[in-house]
Amino acid sequence: MDSLEVLNRIVAKLAPGRPPAYSEAYALKALEVIGAGNGIGRKGLSGELGLGEGTVRTLVSRFKEEALIEVSHAGMTLTSSGVNVLSQFRGLIEATPIPETSITVGSRDYAVLVKGAGYKINQGVEQRDEALLAGADGATTLLCDGERLWMPGMEVDLDPSTTVFLLEHLKPESGDVIIIGTSDNPISAEIGAKSAALKLIKEMTPSFSH
Repeated sequence: MDSLEVLNRIVAKLAPGRPPAYSEAYALKALEVIGAGNGIGRKGLSGELGLGEGTVRTLVSRFKEEALIEVSHAGMTLTSSGVNVLSQFRGLIEATPIPETSITVGSRDYAVLVKGAGYKINQGVEQRDEALLAGADGATTLLCDGERLWMPGMEVDLDPSTTVFLLEHLKPESGDVIIIGTSDNPISAEIGAKSAALKLIKEMTPSFSH
């Protein structure tokens, strides 16, 4: 089961209706929340995602159509297929909220590491724009050479505390990319970073490269 194809189907428009009011990044976050194994309900998921219950109902319906979740009186849990899809993404990315930094514009920041994606990065503008489209206030892209982190095209050094935090929590290796989504809203920061990361993953995948 290809995880990118699954997310693509979950957000696909069902003609002649309108496209769903959520993105692939929201679908991925929903799988992560459900995968935590606490048997969350629709109302709880709505709160975790910052989406209306009607939108979440549609998302849950798509998950059920793809056989990714099971729903019981105890709440939603992932099926073996859902676990497989989530595991595939966890093999590609690492993610964590991070303390406010001096290199971002918002008060809440969220970092996503994309493994081996450094060769796809130019100046980080594409990742910033994708985060903005997703509702974040911006995004900062960092490259790793195995020893240090830096912003492509910039001579600005990261503050030591941010560098230490990212190295300890995400453990980047040479060729990895870290995208920091930023906003005054923590969900927007996370969705912005994950949206940029998912686009980058698609650019690395031949079947999604055009």
